[in-house]
Amino acid sequence: MNTGLTSKDLAADLKAALPELRGRLIAGASLADITWFRVGGAAEVLFTPADEADLAYFLRVVPREVPVFVIGLGSNLLVRDGGVPGVVIRLGRGFGDMKAEPGHLLRAGTAVPDVKVARAAADAGIAGLAFYRGIPGSIGGALRMNAGAHGRETKDVLIAARAVDRQGTIHTLSLAEMGFTYRHCGISGEWIFTEALYQGSAGEPVAILKEMNEVAEYREKHQPIKDRTGGSTFKNPPGHSAWKLVDAAGMRGFRVGGAKVSEMHCNFLINDQGASGEDVERLGETVRERVKANSGISLDWEIIRLGRAQDGHLTGEDLAL
Repeated sequence: MNTGLTSKDLAADLKAALPELRGRLIAGASLADITWFRVGGAAEVLFTPADEADLAYFLRVVPREVPVFVIGLGSNLLVRDGGVPGVVIRLGRGFGDMKAEPGHLLRAGTAVPDVKVARAAADAGIAGLAFYRGIPGSIGGALRMNAGAHGRETKDVLIAARAVDRQGTIHTLSLAEMGFTYRHCGISGEWIFTEALYQGSAGEPVAILKEMNEVAEYREKHQPIKDRTGGSTFKNPPGHSAWKLVDAAGMRGFRVGGAKVSEMHCNFLINDQGASGEDVERLGETVRERVKANSGISLDWEIIRLGRAQDGHLTGEDLAL
């Protein structure tokens, strides 16, 4: 099997090599349809595993030469126009379980949206997870990026996570083993998270819901949540706010093709006029250049960029497994 095959051939070869697979394989699936930016090309093959065991089986059998990528809700993702070679894995309802446990614990599958975890915690009287109301993504992404908002991060509440490595072995990881730093997890990108276990504290549902509403109101007032965007574009450099650096460089409202820097919050890029993936990425790179020239500070992308450019070039920024 090799990635020089057509999408149809790769999907057919995978089905033949994995006769016990229970999940769904789709050749040439559009990724623009499932990402918040609504840009980019197709996945050579899109795989939605039935559950953790199905995912482990797939990873154990699929040849190493086939590139494998994993995506979540598509909220923090920029797919390039040439599409993504190999297999893109998207976790679905088989990873959507969630339950409160004794001791103010909450267990959630990694396909669960962050906001639903916040709501479930509130319903169960578990305080400490309300900040997830302000993060537009799924738990898998939260684990991979140590997602945070309003002064709290995933590392502050996580006590364990489950993951499957590229050989199909399932691991249980402690908080210390996760190697969290700012917007980063120390676990190999080859590992796919399947479940998280959170430790909260006793709280009153009414008070927790009030905190969540305040988080939601702040986002609505200060962030372009109704636009086609990928969330915060750049990481905050130590001692600085990315948006202030972008603003000081005169980039608020700056446009490249169908994409522009948000005028409401200039650490957000917006697809407001039928942008291509190239428009969005070129805009981000232009912002980085101007900020560097103005302040001497280099901004790092927080948004993940995935796939080939339209000319077929595969850059070094892809998350290959």
